[in-house]
Amino acid sequence: MSEVIYKRVALIGLGLIASSMFWAMKRGGLVGEVTGFARSAETRETARRIGLCDRVCDSAVDAVQDADLVVLCVPVGAMGAVAAEIAPHLKPGATVSDVGSVKKHVIEAVAPHLPDGVHFVPAHPLAGTEHSGPEAGFAELYDNRWCILVPVEGTEPKATARLRSLWEGMGANVDEMDADHHDLVLAVTSHAPHLIAYTMVGVADDLRRVTDSEVIKYSAAGFRDFTRIAASDPTMWRDVFLTNKDATLEILGRFTEELFALQRAIRTGDGDHLHAYFTRTRAIRRGIIEAGQDTDAPNFGRES
Repeated sequence: MSEVIYKRVALIGLGLIASSMFWAMKRGGLVGEVTGFARSAETRETARRIGLCDRVCDSAVDAVQDADLVVLCVPVGAMGAVAAEIAPHLKPGATVSDVGSVKKHVIEAVAPHLPDGVHFVPAHPLAGTEHSGPEAGFAELYDNRWCILVPVEGTEPKATARLRSLWEGMGANVDEMDADHHDLVLAVTSHAPHLIAYTMVGVADDLRRVTDSEVIKYSAAGFRDFTRIAASDPTMWRDVFLTNKDATLEILGRFTEELFALQRAIRTGDGDHLHAYFTRTRAIRRGIIEAGQDTDAPNFGRES
């Protein structure tokens, strides 16, 4: 069993990410007691039923009492309000973190509420599935995935190192970067692709020349990969786009330029341009596989 890194951890929000954190922390023997809170009574009841958290509390204030680490696992648009609610009840010397997909906005929303003596180490685990809710979590979610830490200016290095140890203990690779760079990188790797997937699924829904049955029946041709991404939690993604507006719009602008260039190549029959472009993008796929971030098994490792 690993050394206990935090005696008490509080998870505020009990969806996929928090649930997976709990199971991963317990798998590794990394923490003592884990408390949890979710705004929905139904979610709290589900958590109690499946044994998610050692103690499920009926308020965020109760959950954070005496916690050494508090992790905000709520949509990024809600983090400021939650931070304001719990701030007066945080244990001196505690660390507050989060799992939000956007970092600059979270820092601006949360940091002003935190009292002196409480460490703030924002984080973003780059892992997830299209499923959400407490029952969707599993201990292996973070294995060989990346977690980005974004320590704010003046953060105690020991607090950052301690949180790094926790994420590494949960199976993740850990890197650090500043908030602006994080938000730009994620606009490329996650936010813009999600928006494009939502758009493609919406286009198919609008395209009445293709019947619903055909869209479903022939989805293995590539469309189903868009639908998997587009099935992600709508509240979370609404907040991501509203709070990472500048970086997402910058990447979408570049995407639009590339798309126009491809349209022109198709229209003019420029096969050389298309072949060169597809060759370059294929190499990126090979790099992802070589980095261990996906499988090269046929059909993306699907059983069917």
